[in-house]
Formats: sequence, C-alpha cells, structure tokens
Amino acid sequence: MHFRQAHGRPSVRHSLARILSVLALTSLASTAMAENEVKLTSEQMQSLGVRTVHPIASPTDTTLPYPAQIVIPAPQIWVVSAPAAGMVARLSVAHGDAVVAGQQIAGLESPNFVSLQRDYLQAIAQNTLAAQQLSRTIQLVEGKAAPQRALEASQTEARQASIALAERRQMLRLSGLSDAAIAKLTNEAAISAVLSVTAPQAATVVDIMVSPGQRVEQSAPLIKLAQLSPLWAEIAVPASNVKAIRPGAKVEIDGYATAGHVLLVSQTIDAPTQTVLVRAEVPNNGELRPGQTAAARLGFISPGESAWEIPYSALIRRGEQASIFIAIDGGFRLIPVSLLAEDQDHVVVSGAITGKDEVAVSGISALRGILLRLSAG
Repeated sequence: MHFRQAHGRPSVRHSLARILSVLALTSLASTAMAENEVKLTSEQMQSLGVRTVHPIASPTDTTLPYPAQIVIPAPQIWVVSAPAAGMVARLSVAHGDAVVAGQQIAGLESPNFVSLQRDYLQAIAQNTLAAQQLSRTIQLVEGKAAPQRALEASQTEARQASIALAERRQMLRLSGLSDAAIAKLTNEAAISAVLSVTAPQAATVVDIMVSPGQRVEQSAPLIKLAQLSPLWAEIAVPASNVKAIRPGAKVEIDGYATAGHVLLVSQTIDAPTQTVLVRAEVPNNGELRPGQTAAARLGFISPGESAWEIPYSALIRRGEQASIFIAIDGGFRLIPVSLLAEDQDHVVVSGAITGKDEVAVSGISALRGILLRLSAG
C-alpha cells in the first residue's frame, strides 16, 4: 500500500448527540492518573464504544514517487584548461570516453610553448656555463691567481643561473609537461611545437568545449571531466510534505536496485513550484546517467527509528501536533507521534510505541472529552 505524505486534514465534525453522550459518561471515569491519562473500567470502555488494535510495523520507504534529476556532484567535476595560448591541433577523446590519469586528451600548437622550451634549454646552458666558471674561479683563488671577490662574484652568478633554471623548469611543469618529458627535452634538446594536454585523473569526458583548429588563450576551458559515482539525485518535494524527511533517510530510485541516502533537506523553498530541494547521494554502477529524470521514493525516517501503520481513525490532530491513545493498565494514555504519511484509511507514524501496544481506533471523541473534562476539573 502506498501512502501520500502527511499534511493537514479537516477535523471530523461530531454530532450534538454524540457530544452530549460523552459529557454524560465522563462522570463514570475515575480521576486521571496524570494530565494525559484516563482511567476506565472495561464496562465503561464498552459503553463508550472504545475499540483497540495493534500497530503494524511499516516499511520506511513507502512514499509516493517524487520527480528527481540525476546530476554530477560538484566536487567530482574538473575542467581541463589550456596551459598556454595556441591552436587546438587535435582532440584525442570524445564525449563519454573514459580516461585514465596522464592520458593525452588534446594537443595544442603553441608558439608560447616553443618559447618556454627554448628558454629552458638556454637556462640549462647558462647554468652549466656558470658552474664551470665557478669551478675555474675556485681553482684560481686556491692558487692565489685570483682575488677572493672574483670567487664571490662567480658564486653569485652560479646561484642566479640555478634559480633561473628552476624557474624555467617550473614553467614547463605548469604548461603540462611531465617530469619524464622534461628529462627527454633536457637530454635530446628537441623542441616540440605541439603541447600535449593530459587528464589529471581517471574520469569520464562529459563535455568538449573546443574544436580542432580553434585558437584559445591561456587558461581557456578545453574539456570537462567528471567522476560518475556516486551521483546526486535532486528531488523536488512539496513543502507541505517535507517535515518527515531527514538527512540519512533511505532513498530509492524507481527501476534502480541500489539505494542511496538523503544528504540535504534544503532550508529554502522554490517560490514558483512551492517545493523543497532534497539532495540524495546514490552509488552508481553505470545504470544512472547524469541529466536523466527519475522517480525517487524517500524513507520517512532515519535508520534506528521505527514506523507504524494504524487506522486513520486513531489519529488525533491539534494544530501541528498529532497524537494517539494507547491502552495502559485500567485506561488509556495520550502520547504524541510524528505523522509520516497517510491515505484515506491509514496513517504511518513514529513515536514511543511498539507492536505490542493497543491503540484506540474508536470511541476517540469520548476519550478526548473525558480527558478535557478531567483537565478542566
């Protein structure tokens, strides 16, 4: 049986004859043990027409389906940008392709990249020359053939050359060149005109924002990558139905076997639709796809709580508060419950009740009347 999510329902109007009958019978009840308890004998219960049933354990995922949009979590999206200005020479991947870390995804023809390699090789030459000059100066100073200040000047030049080389090497790294590629450039001194753009980690190509032949500036977006598990289900829940939904509650996507859980119940309402965003995280084995619409069923409560199905007639509403009468020794106690869902005949509630309790489902008006009269007395 499916329930609609709980919301307000007009109270039942009692007939004048029933009210008079209740007031007449209140004299039969003994003094209340507490503000929320009524003592009755079995004869009085029969006279009042009080009948009880045991609550039935209810599954916690029986909401009607709500519309949901499957989206990629924001922290799982990366945009690979152009490390240098140039022209897109080639694209090595297509939309939907899976890539691994370090895999080439695009190639750029970049004059700036050529300049970076040239500057790096020149820095290597300058650093080598400065190191050799420092070595010769040390020998001359040790042989008393050169003054101490010559050694200090050579040391300064060598240090500056080393710093310049480190800077040029770092610029190549920032352009996307790997340490292996830098080592190859160092050994072979072969300058390449094409800059290889690689994937930073294993992911799926979800968008390509350029095409071959297109000129791009440095840091221009090229390709969008994303990890597709887990995914988010963004569910639109009517504002009047969201009170029973809590973070951690179970979420099921129709037609999908693996359940997820609620991450967020938004504190704001979408004004045009009067719905509240409920965001759930759902593991993805490949069956869910970002952008698809789905139907999601939300658990009423978080793990560790219990939900109970009882007849609708057992429910008492006073404003936002819902309560029921449960049988105790020699009478009944009124206890608060959380209303989770309802249909025309039944409700699902959570609270301090068990399957062994007996819940009053008829004679409710009489019990309320007695309780009110005793409280007033």
